[in-house]
Parts: sequence; structure tokens; C-alpha cells
Amino acid sequence: MGEDMSNREVVDWNLGTRNLRIEREGPIAWCIIDRPHARNALTPSMYFGIKKAVNFVNRDKDLRALIITGTGDVFAPGGDLGGRYEEGDERSPDGLLYEILPFVTVRESQAPVISAVNGICQAGGLLIAMMSDIAVVSERATFRVPELLRGIIDATYAATLPIHVGMAQARDLLLSARKIDAAEAYRIGLVSRICKHEDLEAEARKAAIEILQTAPECRAHVKRMLNQQYARIDYETMFASLMNGASEAKEGMAAFMEKRPPNWIPAGLPE
Repeated sequence: MGEDMSNREVVDWNLGTRNLRIEREGPIAWCIIDRPHARNALTPSMYFGIKKAVNFVNRDKDLRALIITGTGDVFAPGGDLGGRYEEGDERSPDGLLYEILPFVTVRESQAPVISAVNGICQAGGLLIAMMSDIAVVSERATFRVPELLRGIIDATYAATLPIHVGMAQARDLLLSARKIDAAEAYRIGLVSRICKHEDLEAEARKAAIEILQTAPECRAHVKRMLNQQYARIDYETMFASLMNGASEAKEGMAAFMEKRPPNWIPAGLPE
């Protein structure tokens, strides 16, 4: 993004990880995903920290909105498949995997949540953008739903993606796991606003200011009605598969870490 001309101050919130930071600009908080050595891959503590950030904004009477963005050419590529914690990270709740995920918290936040998508956005990163009230994306951003490439059942996408883009596009994106650019994401309705890369922060700020013109109690009721359009999220199947060590998930993660094709790809498949 271009040089930030805003006057933001760093806020010392304990989000449980050094890979997230909070900056405040008047009544707007910015949550910056900043783990450059791992291309902003989200650790369990980072997922939980984003959830904490949303809750902090909703509890702080002096704050009214949250903007989530990334650093460099990456917004967020999803979870770190190694499931790693880093030095200084607080442990997220063990055995309650769905409780660390921020997606429903972002979706149901009373305070508006804006995603300023600066680059690569996929898997859990894309879910954060989708569940935000408005996703403003750089023309350089790219998007992907890669879970099936790794043998992962993603219940949140199955429940939400068809509502955003329609069943045909949802089948395509989920089952092919193909990458799309910002122009296609905007065209199919995956995101609502696209802008020049250098204008991203200004456009995200503008979106937050526009939402904050609306009556908060009425807005909360409209958001509740909108959220009722989503199907129930089948976390039981998703996390049972992961916690029970499903063979495809094991193979998919191993193949990713070893930089090789997973064993379910048919031999002789045309290139």
C-alpha cells in the first residue's frame, strides 16, 4: 500500500501474540496481521488474537469500528498447517478448536468490521474478509479456497460461500480450489469493493466512516437478519475429522510441508 498519511497510535492490547498489532485512529482501531517470516500464516494464537481484537473493540466505549489488514503483499493465507506456536504466544483453548476461530465473532460483531485486503487472501484469511461487513480489496489481491487440496473439510465455507456467490460459483471455487484475481472476486460478488493498491487504506477508512453514519441499534438488527441467511455450520464433522487424524488431512498436510503432490492425485493426469 502507499505511504500511510493517517495519524495512528499503537495500542497496547494483549492479543496473546506478537504477530498482531493494534493501532488506533480516533474511534477506529486497526488490527495489522504482521508475521512476514511466515507470509502471515495464522497460528492458533493469531486466530484467537483476531477474535480478541473484535471483542476488545466491542467492549471499548471509545472505539466504534475495526479494520483488519495485512503487511507486504499478503493479507492472510490461512492457518499455519504446522499448527505452530511461537515464542511469546499464549496458548489458545485446547480441545475447543472452534472456540479459537474468529469467523462467527467477526460476522456477528456489533462494531463494524472492515477488511482491507492488501494481497494474498485465502483459506481462513478469505473467511475473515467474507465475514467482515465490507471487504475493500487492492487490485493486486488474489483469492483461493485451498482446503480440499490439503484434505481438509471446511464447514464454514460450505455454509457461507453459496450465500455470497451463488451455488455454481461456490462449487467451482470449493471443488477446483483455483486461484482468482481481484477483478473476478469483485465480479462474482465475493468482495464488494475494489480499488487501486495505493488507495487501499484510504478506501477502507472511508468504508468504516460510511458505516458509522448509520444508527447502531438498527444496524445490529439488520445484521442479525442478514446473518440468518447463512446455513448452520457443521463444525462437528470438520473438527472430528481433524482431531481424529483423518488420513486425507494427514497426507495433505504432509504433502504441503514436503512440497510434493498428495497421494490421491491420479497417476497419468494430464498437465
